[in-house]
Amino acid sequence: MPSVVIGGNPNTGKSTVFNQLTGGRARIGNYPGITVERSIGSTRLPGGRMVRVLDSPGTYSLVARSAEEQLAIEALAGLPPMDAPDVAVITVDATQLSRNLYLVLQVIELGVPVIVALNMTDALEESGQTVDERALAKTLGVPVVPMVARQGRGIAELVSAIVRVLDDPDLGRPGWRWEPSAAELRADMEKVAAALPERWHGGDRGRREALALWALLSIEPGHELRGLPPDLEHLVTEIRAAARDSGRDLDREIIQGRYTWIDDHLSEVVRDRKHPTELTDRVDRVLLHPALGFALFLVLMTVVFQALFTWADPVIGLIENIVGWTGIQVGAALGPGLFTDFVVNGVIEGVGAFVVFLPQILMLFFFIGLMEDTGYMARVAVLMDRLMRSVGLHGRAFVPMLSGYACAVPAIMATRTMERRRDRLLTMMALPLMTCSARLPVYGLLIAAIVPPWQKAGFTQGLLMAAMYLFGTAMALIVAWVLSRTILRASYVPLVIEMPPYRVPHWPSIVRTVLRRGGDFMKTAGTIILICSMVMWVLLSFPKDPSLEGRYEARLQELEQQLSETSSEGARTEVEEQIAELEATHASSTTRHSYAGRLGHAIEPIIEPLGFDWKIGVGIISAFAAREVFVSTMGVVFGVGEDVDEQSRDLREKIWSDTWPDGRRVFTPLVCLSLMVFFALACQCMSTLAVVRRETGGWGWPALMFVYMSVLAWVASLLVYQGGRLLGFS
Repeated sequence: MPSVVIGGNPNTGKSTVFNQLTGGRARIGNYPGITVERSIGSTRLPGGRMVRVLDSPGTYSLVARSAEEQLAIEALAGLPPMDAPDVAVITVDATQLSRNLYLVLQVIELGVPVIVALNMTDALEESGQTVDERALAKTLGVPVVPMVARQGRGIAELVSAIVRVLDDPDLGRPGWRWEPSAAELRADMEKVAAALPERWHGGDRGRREALALWALLSIEPGHELRGLPPDLEHLVTEIRAAARDSGRDLDREIIQGRYTWIDDHLSEVVRDRKHPTELTDRVDRVLLHPALGFALFLVLMTVVFQALFTWADPVIGLIENIVGWTGIQVGAALGPGLFTDFVVNGVIEGVGAFVVFLPQILMLFFFIGLMEDTGYMARVAVLMDRLMRSVGLHGRAFVPMLSGYACAVPAIMATRTMERRRDRLLTMMALPLMTCSARLPVYGLLIAAIVPPWQKAGFTQGLLMAAMYLFGTAMALIVAWVLSRTILRASYVPLVIEMPPYRVPHWPSIVRTVLRRGGDFMKTAGTIILICSMVMWVLLSFPKDPSLEGRYEARLQELEQQLSETSSEGARTEVEEQIAELEATHASSTTRHSYAGRLGHAIEPIIEPLGFDWKIGVGIISAFAAREVFVSTMGVVFGVGEDVDEQSRDLREKIWSDTWPDGRRVFTPLVCLSLMVFFALACQCMSTLAVVRRETGGWGWPALMFVYMSVLAWVASLLVYQGGRLLGFS
């Protein structure tokens, strides 16, 4: 089947063109050997011929320093392991022609049949300019199709152009449009061209020289490119060093050569090249202002954060109610027993453990899609780049980091907006330290233990909560700074980004992206979360103590018999309370004797220096399913029942009265503070690890995250508890 690759700069409507051609019927997969998504679809051409359509990563040029950036040239040029495309459709923003034509020239030089999709011609006309597409086609030597992709205008003409070029590839293969004139550069090109693998160029001279220029621009110390021959790397490194020693700027020679050709020919194509003050320029003066722009961005992100934190809450509550109702109905249908317990508490609750994230994930990607489609995301990256750069992060990291206050799972998925793998990894590694909403029930319970609500303490509780938020944020930035200078050290890449004009969002594209991300989460991370939930059920439910189970069953049958024989409302209420107390006591005893309880006892020597006993250890183990589970686990351990929250007075009183064997209180203010610090830093979230595994394509990075966060949490809690004791606190 013939293949068509859609390429272009970011924000040129490339994905919209892809969706228009394929009808939105795309299959989502990964590029070979790397965890970057690619969309693959198909379309039927006039005459019934089917073609495969691939949406390549957006890029300003084919120059690559990372494996992710390398994907663009592999897809457009057909370098191994990718197959060569039969046609490359390069989507061009008509309002930014000079910048966009640079990529067009690079693809033409590779000898790939090219069609230029001249998109956003309506926005160009609004700015008082026009493009003579016939003159542009003549200048470039390839077909040019004017279009407004979001409205579907020009799609039929693009399909016709694809048919013509498939029938006659030479229509889109005019050869080099410019020639490097400097003798030194020509000599360097020839040296590198001779070292290129034959399978890259197949003996084609023009393609070989184009790839030689690509190698000269891309290969430098610290690059992350894959599959390069060592001899080629060594040769390019020597040539770049020699050029630098002689005062030459290789990058400038190559880039300037192409732009000189573009500038010389652009006047023949663009009419009325005046640049009146447009709405975009006026809005940018406000949104890019160092003070006002930052303040407006914080207001916007407050709205987004509020949406993730509270607006999604009714839907989350509905999902939890549906999961709970389903569990009750299934439990009633199956009857009591171990299998029922597994289905209800292992499988159904496990499904609920990841479905409950969907509202926040869908909402976050809706807002991100809205900001990208309107052109605002590019402004955010520029606005935040200086702040993020100071700790080694990319400007685009700000939105995922801020979203981490709501939930780390969708925030980690939002790192896909960054091009470099190193930038995504650095953000992922630091992001879970942001204070997510799952920590709030734990903080609420422990702060209430430090400062009970009935004590008049002014704003102490609120200040403690705010302090935990600030602590998490500060630690995230510190960790990012450390990692950026150690295991994720990389040369600084300046943020080069084109400011697209503000546009009305293309709602169908946003909705498709949101639904695709949600489905992707359900299929991948959801599977891992479900498995982990079932493992946690096993740890908390087994082994069974026959004598304990026998006494429980006998007493339960006795109480149920009393309930069936009692008609008085007051007496029935009393028996029901006895049944509830029996179930809570049984759950507490089961947990104490379970594998999780045994693990709690086993790790007590490790966590005792932090002020924690085995019961807290069980809570920490169970909280790996989700941090907020710590509260309900404490309810089970203390015999209060699992249907408790951080506001439960019975649970608070149990915590207040809990003691060590020697009579010392367990939950002293210092222990509670130590435990809050532990939860602020520890990776107590299997969902986070699952989604990091999904995004990185392996267990290496999730394992590193779990180890470094666990060690950091233990050390910080040790310092808080032991340091506090040395200072005389209890």
